[in-house]
Amino acid sequence: MQFADIYGLTETKKRLLRAIKNRQIAHAQLFFGNSGCANLSLALAYACFIHCEQAQAEDSCGQCPSCKKHKKFIHPDLNFVFPVTTSKKVSTKPLSQDYLEEWRDALRQNPYLSLSRWLEIIGAENKQANISVEESRNIIKTLSLKAYEGGYKILMIWLPEFMNIQSANAILKILEEPRPDTLFLLVSQNYQKLLPTILSRVQSVQIPDFTDEEIQTNLLQHHDLDIQKVKNIAYLAAGDLNRALELVGEMAQDPHDFLRDWLRACYKSDFTQFYHFTEQFNQWAKDAQKSLFGYGLNTFREALVFKSGNLALMRMSDEKVKFVQGFSGTLNIEKIEDLYTIFNEAMYHLERNANAKITFMDVSLQLARLFRTAS
Repeated sequence: MQFADIYGLTETKKRLLRAIKNRQIAHAQLFFGNSGCANLSLALAYACFIHCEQAQAEDSCGQCPSCKKHKKFIHPDLNFVFPVTTSKKVSTKPLSQDYLEEWRDALRQNPYLSLSRWLEIIGAENKQANISVEESRNIIKTLSLKAYEGGYKILMIWLPEFMNIQSANAILKILEEPRPDTLFLLVSQNYQKLLPTILSRVQSVQIPDFTDEEIQTNLLQHHDLDIQKVKNIAYLAAGDLNRALELVGEMAQDPHDFLRDWLRACYKSDFTQFYHFTEQFNQWAKDAQKSLFGYGLNTFREALVFKSGNLALMRMSDEKVKFVQGFSGTLNIEKIEDLYTIFNEAMYHLERNANAKITFMDVSLQLARLFRTAS
């Protein structure tokens, strides 16, 4: 992974490069940001640059033996720790090393990996993952060894917030007083859950979400999509590049027209239209069904923003703002919040394999009742 592979985030890259050039590399750093941001990919690019044998001014060379190993995530001085759980492959006391092959394959496919996708890859989507005490003991053992190829020995911990108190306490001493030329790179999506004793020992690097423009650029360069679909995906993803990549395969059409016409039918309590919309919705793939409700949630957010008067915060494109303005005028803030709750519950039920037709019709009836009480 190289810095050039990551779109935007120019200032964050400059900050990391400046620290390396000035020999001010903190021995423990926390890359934190929301799910789908570039915290993991930046940490990988940072490690690659540090190990690069012919580093350029603004990036690793990508050609030396070290860079080629980093590209495959097999460099012997880059060690990974990440949340794991039992599965068909590992039935007792799972460790990160038991899933290294799956981890490397996952990174090659998507360096903006989410936890839910990771658990799906290892066949444990319905289980709770963690970083165990046994894992912490393994960390201490691994870092007691010298670097294989000289230079820095790097340990990357993905989602350290999944360490329990015992496992976090187990690495405190080595985190504070590591061997010379040892680096800890912690990659977190919820750093508030980390122990204060961990946070006090790391230098924090906040990674911002991707902008809509950065997501659009990424999609246009790697996928054969029309610009309107790209805009819709960027809007739905809300800064989460991993979600945007998932939506590429999920969104068969622009959900705006369907949502608009459906909400109007609900407003009129047109039960004949309810049936037609339900039949159409039922023909979609499950991911597309969830995407409709996700789009609806974003639309309701825009309506709340419009009613609050903070128009600069609106993210919807100009041609769709008119609908939001008209829609927000029919409801007060409390009713819009009720809509948000209804759509959230519908997504929850679909994710748990509820019947799509029943779920959609139930939401339609709830919306019709809500609109009647609002008028």
